Parts: sequence; structure tokens; C-alpha cells
Amino acid sequence: MTILEVDQKFERCFVSFPILILVLSFFVLLVLNVPVAFCMGISTVLALLAMGDLPAFVATAHKIATGIDSFTLLAIPFFILSGLMMGHGGIAQRLIDFANVAVGRFRGGLAFVNVLTCMLFGAISGSATAAISAIGGFMVPLMNKMGYNREFNASVTISAATTGLLIPPSNSMIVYSLATGGLVSIAALFMAGYIPGILTGVALMVVSGIVSVRKNYGKGEKYALKESVVRFLRAIPPLLLVFIVVGGILIGWFTPTEASAIGVLYTFVLAVLIYKEVKIRDIPKILLQCGFTTSVVFLLIGTSMAMSWVLAAENVPQNISASLMELTDNKFLILLIINALLLVVGCFMDMTPAILIFTPIFLPVIQKLGMHPLHFGIILIMNLNIGLCTPPVGTALFLGCGIAETTVTKVIRHILPFFLAMIAALLICVYVPAITMWLPKVLDFVK
Repeated sequence: MTILEVDQKFERCFVSFPILILVLSFFVLLVLNVPVAFCMGISTVLALLAMGDLPAFVATAHKIATGIDSFTLLAIPFFILSGLMMGHGGIAQRLIDFANVAVGRFRGGLAFVNVLTCMLFGAISGSATAAISAIGGFMVPLMNKMGYNREFNASVTISAATTGLLIPPSNSMIVYSLATGGLVSIAALFMAGYIPGILTGVALMVVSGIVSVRKNYGKGEKYALKESVVRFLRAIPPLLLVFIVVGGILIGWFTPTEASAIGVLYTFVLAVLIYKEVKIRDIPKILLQCGFTTSVVFLLIGTSMAMSWVLAAENVPQNISASLMELTDNKFLILLIINALLLVVGCFMDMTPAILIFTPIFLPVIQKLGMHPLHFGIILIMNLNIGLCTPPVGTALFLGCGIAETTVTKVIRHILPFFLAMIAALLICVYVPAITMWLPKVLDFVK
């Protein structure tokens, strides 16, 4: 390849002055520690000013408003509220008790309990931060007390909590479906996430087991049959939420948005009326917290959609697609490059804006390679999950360190094996599409 050809490819990717302004202003603001939503909004306004064709402020406001004007997105605040109700409603403790019966008896059993409970709680709440707060707040002190290393305990919780974004219901899958313009249905994404999510959880358990054997971490206790049955029965009502929400969508009883509202009603009955862990006086505080979280998410979605519109208007997705296809005709190498780029993106950007910005950029590429958009959606989420556990932006990492009362510097060395396990699971899913596509095809969600 000649220098001229390299220059032409560079120009193709960054052909316009507005895109140069967009990228530079975004990263400068990011370095200055400006919130990501404002980084995207301000850089979009500056890019539109450079384009000169539209009233920048009006166009940006319009794109933000239309970006969140979606019935499908109503599912997000409902799932957030459902997760908050679970976190306050004693549901986490019942799942921990069940997981302890299932895997707690083995060497390093509490680490297995931590991973399995995060998977179960994530499958119900669809939130990594909710899983860390609810599960980590109980499991990390317990593991500390039983002689496990504090940083190891934090690492287990941080990495395992991300499986909830793969095992449905998941807000990230709803956002990805929106980013594809409805090309991939939410129901198909929900089905596609099960096996990759379980595979990731198993990989984390393998690492936990190896470390526990090497460090001689103790076994958990064994339970009599009667106690085991009691703990299992106590866990059934929370686990039924998965069947109600996902099963209702599959059968066609309600849409994902309606399912999320049903989930709120069900968790309200459990937390307030049956378990009575949440008092009526606590509801306003929970609703306020839900409103705050929802506003942050929706502002990210709105500004992301505005930025994505500018990128599309300047043909950035098409240019990057052409450049990657000219770089090499090796499908496996291109997939490796895309995954490497997404891993880097995950380190510096929150999941929601990353999905909304990079889905339209890479979707044309993977479609030319013959990869199904459904498969790519799961791969994208798996990549960004790893980013949640890495500095400098890693939300899960910082929250987990705070709950474990330790520092990021101390945790990094212990979490590296879990990174490798997550990357191994990612690569298996990338190069063995059947892992992602089998269940949706069996259930006739994709052809």
C-alpha cells in the first residue's frame, strides 16, 4: 500500500471539516471532565455551526427531542423502577440464599454464589449498577469475613454484575434495537442474550474457582434437604418475574414496554405487599431516584441521536465501512479490528451513547461481512460490558470499589483474570455465531 493510498483512506474517513470539529471538541470536553451528554450536545452544535446549513441550536434541540420520542423507550424507566424496587425489597437476599444452596458448598463457594446471584439479579433487574449495589453490599462484607481477599471479592462482583446486561431484560438491548431503526426486534435480542450471558458467567466462575483453589479460600456450608427446599421456594417469586416479562413478550401477550410496566407492578406487590421490605413512605424516594436516573439516560440518548445524525449526514459510516473493507478482505481480521476498537471505546464512553453512536457506524461493515445485526448487537454489548469494568470511565469498577471500601489501583491486579475470561467468552461468541443465533432461530425470531 502506497503513502498516497493511506492518505486517501484517511481523507475518506475524515473528509469534512465539521466532523473534525465534532471529534476534536468531543474529546477535548471529555478530557476536561465535562459530562458525556454535554460533550455530545456541545460538539454536535459546533459541528452544525461548521456545516452552516441549519440553525445549529434549533436543529440540535429538535434531534434531541425526536431522539427520545419513542414508545419503545418507555420501557427503560419502568425497568429502572423495577430494579430499584428489587434492590430495596429484600429480593437480593432471597436470591443469595438460593445461590448458596446451589453452589455454595464448593471450594470458593461464596465466589460462585456471588457470580450466580449477580446473574440471577441481573436477569431480573437488567442493571449492572443495581446488581453491584444489592449483591455486593451483602456478599463483599460476608466474603471478607470468611477470609477471602477484599480486592478479589470486589473483582468478582464487578465483573459478574455485567452479565445482567446480556441476560434479559436489558435496557442496553432496547437501546440497540432503537439504534438499528427497528432492524432487530427487542424480543429477538432478549433471546439471543441468554447463552452468551450464561457463557460469560461460567467463564467467571472458572476463574473464581482457580483463584480460590490457589489461595485456599474456604468452602461454604452444606444445607439439609428441608432447608434447601425452603430456600428454593423463597426464590421462586422473584424468579417468576423473568418468565412473566420475557414469557409474555414471547407469547405475544404484551409489548416490551407493556412488559416493563407489568414488571413494576409485580415487584411492587412483592416488595411492598408480600415481603413488606419497602414501606409506602419509601415510594416517593424510590420514584425520585428513578426519575433522576431516567433523566440522565434519556439525555444521553437524545444527545447521542443528535450526534449520530451529524455523523450520518457527513457519510462517516459509509466512509469507515469502505476503508475497513479496503484495508483487508479477511472477515476474521476485520471482526478482530472492530472488537479491539469497541473495547477501547468502552474504556472511555458510557454504554448508552456508545451503542447509539457506533451502531450506525459499524452496522454497514458487519452487514457487508455477512454477520447478522442480531449477532453484532450481542457482540457490541459484550465489548462494552468489559468497558464498564475498566478505567477511566468504568461505572461498575468505581461503584464496586466504593462498596468494597478499596481502591481502583488495588483492584486492577485482581480483576485482570476476570477481564481475560470475559474476553475469551467474547471471542467465542464472535467466531461461533450459533451461540448467539441458535435460540432466536429455534423460537423463530430470525430466519
